Amino acid sequence: MMSGPTKTMGVITLAALVLITTYTVALGSSGWLWFGWVVLGVATIGMAAADAGEPYARSARPDRPGRRP
Repeated sequence: MMSGPTKTMGVITLAALVLITTYTVALGSSGWLWFGWVVLGVATIGMAAADAGEPYARSARPDRPGRRP
């Protein structure tokens, strides 16, 4: 299951795809926009892969020194 930040990144990636496609249809293609979208897509895929690779851990660090339960 994807975490909240990964879902947000996916939504942003899809929204960027729609905006870039609209821009391309209306004004013509821009290689830098498409390159940026590819980079965003690869980052999104990386986040999704990282989420799928490890189970979500609450806190791996021990309590702070001086704190007693």
